[in-house]
Amino acid sequence: MITLFGQSFAWNSPEALIVGGLLVLLVGLLLLTLRSAGKSAKSAEPLLREMAWMSQRVQSLSEGQERLAGGLHHVSENQAVSQTAMLQVMEQRLAEVTRQMGESLHGTATRTARSLGELQQRLETIDKAQANIEKLSGNVLNLQDILANKQARGAFGEIQLNDIVQKALPADAYTMQATLSNGKRADCLIHLPNPPGPIVIDAKFPLEAYEALRRADTPRAVTEAQTLLRGAVRAHIKAISEKYILEGETADGALMFLPSEAVYAELHANFPEVVRDGFAARVWIVSPTTCMATLNTMRAVLKDARMREQAGAIRTALRQLHRDVEIITERVDKLNTHFNQARQDLDGISTAAERAGKRAARLDNFDFEEISPADPSPILGPRAAE
Repeated sequence: MITLFGQSFAWNSPEALIVGGLLVLLVGLLLLTLRSAGKSAKSAEPLLREMAWMSQRVQSLSEGQERLAGGLHHVSENQAVSQTAMLQVMEQRLAEVTRQMGESLHGTATRTARSLGELQQRLETIDKAQANIEKLSGNVLNLQDILANKQARGAFGEIQLNDIVQKALPADAYTMQATLSNGKRADCLIHLPNPPGPIVIDAKFPLEAYEALRRADTPRAVTEAQTLLRGAVRAHIKAISEKYILEGETADGALMFLPSEAVYAELHANFPEVVRDGFAARVWIVSPTTCMATLNTMRAVLKDARMREQAGAIRTALRQLHRDVEIITERVDKLNTHFNQARQDLDGISTAAERAGKRAARLDNFDFEEISPADPSPILGPRAAE
């Protein structure tokens, strides 16, 4: 730092360089003056004038330096004020940015907490669903155990058939586990009128061959399983035809109930000749869906038969209803006659009241004119006159 005239300047600042240049110039002028003073006394007077001029120049430079120092001081003050204002603006902007960041972080934290809450709820729902799936898997395993056992599988088919029949038919229209005259027990006997007569539904289907077909993974295994399934179904159709189609006791046909839509679709898609064999033996293969449709048709037949049985009673009830309507008509006619008579009585009462009003007016006016004796009684009306 360099201090000149009470002001401090850096050694490499423009002000310090200018002042240094001026001092060097003054020193050079002084040296020139001293050198020229030694040459001749005659040139002393111009030298003095030159020195006076140099002194004035130095004084003006000093004044310029002072003004420059004042300007620099003013510039430094303005710069300090500007820096202060700039710092205030920066602090305000920094505070605003900090506030916005705080609000943004708060909003982000709130949304994150809400998302975590929703995620927790979804995880709980997933846990419940997983528990239900595990429970359902256990039920499926139990169902597989049921279907693996022939007796349990037959009971399962009977329960499913019983549920379908209960939904489609009234309780007195069927019998579960009915015993026929040949000693055979039918899973379900539908009491249809003649014709066609009672019809049997059998729910025992050989499912082992179908399971073998599903497990077959080679062409040879598939062929063997198809042969096994074809033979098992044909044997079951023959057994139903022989056991449950009895002339004079049951209908001329029976139903073979399949507790699985998949087996029904497999037979109709890949074993149409077996289905035709069933038609030929008068044994119709039904699935849960087609069994419900068939039972609805049977319900319509039962309803029609019961309507025919009750036709006589319905005709008797209609005759009684017609007689009741005739009695009501007669009583309405009598009531109409009474209404007409009451209307005539009301008309007579109205006439009598009018005459009574006129007589009251005459009495009020002291008009005692004699009333004609031929007039009917004002109280009894036309019927009294008769």
